[in-house]
Amino acid sequence: MSRSRFAQAVSGSSESPDRASVREALWFDIEAAETTGDESLSEARGASFDHTAFLLGATHLLLGIACLARHPALMTATLFANPLLPLGLLVSLDGIAALALQRRRNIELAPHSLSRAMCIYIAAVGTLWTLFGLSVITSITAPAPVVSASICAGIAMMAVVAIASPPVSVISAFAATAGSALFAASPLVPIGVAILSFFLVAYSVAVARTNIAAGRRRLNLDAEARKALTFVDEFENSGRGWFWETNAEGTLSYVSQQLADDFKCEPAELLGRQFTDLLSVDTASDGAMEEGKTLGFHLSARFPFSDVIVRAGSEHDVHWSLSGNPVFDERGRFLGFRGIGTDLTEQRRTEQEISRLARFDSLTGLPNRAMMRQTLEEGLRNATHRQKGCGLFLIDLDRFKNVNDTLGHPIGDALLRQVAERLKSVMGEHGQVGRLGGDEFKAVLPGTVDIGLLESLARTLIEQVSRPYVIEGHRILIGASLGIAIGDPGRACADSLIRNADLALYAAKAAGRGKHCFYEPSMHSEAADRQLLENDLRQAIDRGELNVVYQPIVRASTEEISGFESLVRWTHPVRGAISPEKFIPLAEECGLIGQIGQWVLETALKEAANWPDHVRIAVNLSPIQFNDPAVVDAIAKAIDESGVKPAQVELEITEGVFLADSDHTEDTFARLKKLGVRLALDDFGTGYSSLGYLKKAPFDKIKIDQSFVRGAAAPSSRNTAIIRAIVSLAESLEMETCAEGVETHDDLALIRELGCSHVQGYIFGRPAAADQARALANRSRVEAAGFQCMREPRHRLMRRATAMIGGFEEEIRLRNISVTGALIECRRPLTPDTQLRINIVGVGPVTGIVKWAGNGKAGIQFDHEFELSRLAPKKEKVNEVTMLRPWYIEPRAAEG
Repeated sequence: MSRSRFAQAVSGSSESPDRASVREALWFDIEAAETTGDESLSEARGASFDHTAFLLGATHLLLGIACLARHPALMTATLFANPLLPLGLLVSLDGIAALALQRRRNIELAPHSLSRAMCIYIAAVGTLWTLFGLSVITSITAPAPVVSASICAGIAMMAVVAIASPPVSVISAFAATAGSALFAASPLVPIGVAILSFFLVAYSVAVARTNIAAGRRRLNLDAEARKALTFVDEFENSGRGWFWETNAEGTLSYVSQQLADDFKCEPAELLGRQFTDLLSVDTASDGAMEEGKTLGFHLSARFPFSDVIVRAGSEHDVHWSLSGNPVFDERGRFLGFRGIGTDLTEQRRTEQEISRLARFDSLTGLPNRAMMRQTLEEGLRNATHRQKGCGLFLIDLDRFKNVNDTLGHPIGDALLRQVAERLKSVMGEHGQVGRLGGDEFKAVLPGTVDIGLLESLARTLIEQVSRPYVIEGHRILIGASLGIAIGDPGRACADSLIRNADLALYAAKAAGRGKHCFYEPSMHSEAADRQLLENDLRQAIDRGELNVVYQPIVRASTEEISGFESLVRWTHPVRGAISPEKFIPLAEECGLIGQIGQWVLETALKEAANWPDHVRIAVNLSPIQFNDPAVVDAIAKAIDESGVKPAQVELEITEGVFLADSDHTEDTFARLKKLGVRLALDDFGTGYSSLGYLKKAPFDKIKIDQSFVRGAAAPSSRNTAIIRAIVSLAESLEMETCAEGVETHDDLALIRELGCSHVQGYIFGRPAAADQARALANRSRVEAAGFQCMREPRHRLMRRATAMIGGFEEEIRLRNISVTGALIECRRPLTPDTQLRINIVGVGPVTGIVKWAGNGKAGIQFDHEFELSRLAPKKEKVNEVTMLRPWYIEPRAAEG
């Protein structure tokens, strides 16, 4: 069966009237078609006029020649009585009409316009033929029978050619009746002609009614067949299924291309084969065997079937789902089966892939969150049976978001794949590593509780992840922070272990990133406190709790004010002053650093507008702000609104902006320099330092981190060589240098000797409010103040003590004891501005106020100077031994 026949069998037939109306028959050919179907039918009916002009022209020419040959004298008649004139016009009109009909498709003549033109043509032909007959009859005295017969034959031929179209037949009937009335001697002849013409018109209308209805049915059937064929093609081309058909003997009479593709052949090669030959006899399972038997039963019993799964008899593992129905004719004779099939091979592969994706990460191939949860639960159950704990690592990539923001997600995805490979290589046989999502990974180590081994794995893991990556020409540096939790056998559950590891991970991030931390019970309270602090920070700007202070930057040679660095401070309404080292990292993690940074920039520039033009304002720009595509426009807008000169603005940028080295970074530097602002490299030497940064970025100043400056004047310090190298490097690159954290005169003298151009530190002033900075900016110079050398000696040995904290007496430890204060280590959390009375074991009481606190530690400032001599060891009495039990040993352990 051909595709069109198959489509017709699928589509069926549409209902339409058996005959058109009389009005439609009379007006169909000369009215404009309202539908595309009627237009096509009109075009087909108009084809019946293609040879009308040739037929009439030949008739007129032959009959005219016959009349003239019978009466040669007609050619010598006068001009208006000469029959040659109407005959010539008639033959010319026939020729013109024949030529127009042959070229009507080229001139794009509409079907109804053609019918109208044919009506006019028939009317003109009838008129000219009548004139020809009149001229012949009036020119001879006794017309011969051949002349009358010829004239009547011409009129009859018009009726013959006009019978296909009722409007044309009506015009022809009028012409025939009028002509017979002129030629006939008896009145009965015109009446007979009129009656005959009426029957001819009626016959033409009847034929037209039948033809129009039949044509419409045929067009509907063709349209339905084309639609069904389109549906068949779309269904087969979509890959969702294919059609098949067999004859009464069970051999294939129609197959789709998709079915032939399964057998690597053309559809014609499968026609005539038994349908059952396409099925595999060697089924892989009992279920498949039963399905094959079911299909064979339905085919032999001629029963319909649906969704029978069979295996194709091809070289590949192909499975089909077949549905079919038996086909019978009107007499009930069986003609075969017709049905559809669906290839289940890809569906089965998809199901397998879905099953795999449900357990593994599609990007890295590592086990996903659900699989790692299952692995952890199995590890804990196994730990219960083996009476051995289970270790858990939570790993978070540092600075990964910068890579995504600057280089795009494709680079980020490639980076994650390389990180996954490194994690697997480090973990090896120790445990299973998986990806939780984003830049978070997890590792489960069943039976591993050795602290030394866990620390070694953690250090190796961080070291390997922190090695440089090269992806599509970009050199990328990231890091990793790691939280570790150990589950006790029989007591730990998956949720608690994950929560503990998460708290440890946060502690590792708070410790400076690139670290690993073990879980401690005190982390729960710290996490809750961090959440409260984050919520307060989100409202700090609106509440006016943030303020900007300004620390002077002084020229080292003349001690003149060069500028001020703007620093943000947060005064909490309950907690008091909160250290920037605590809330700035928090702002970076929770996404507030951009908003805070923009506020500091605008506030600082507005204040700098009140300073002399030579005094600069330095503003810190975080890597997150720097990587924002709109940062240059935001800085330009702040400068315009404040009124300061761009040269007064100095943007301090850390080396973190270079971790994702890209064209965007260079473009931002170029736009900033075009803006006219100065650029300073902050905290040089503490990050991932590279001389390539200085070559690429157009810095005007290098700021030497205070970790190299403080105590540099000490004889044992090696920082002098480092500072000297940085200064030499800056001078060769024509850059200024600024030493941060200068607090003593000895360090200041060393900095001047080494050639630093600028100094910043407590020796020239602490960060001050806006009004104090404004007064200082208008002074010519500022004098250095402070200690000559580093702070007073401290007693570094740990001393035990007790103190009343929260209504309870707690054991604490004191370290770094000086005449002004000490470092406290305590299990119970302390808050700043808390007054303490401390009883040092063997020394006595001392009072003071807590200045800072965090992570189980606090700094106390004594109310009065403390005599370090009180800490001198006393001579032990002979035969007297005192054993002190440390506070961190549990009572039960001591008793045991």
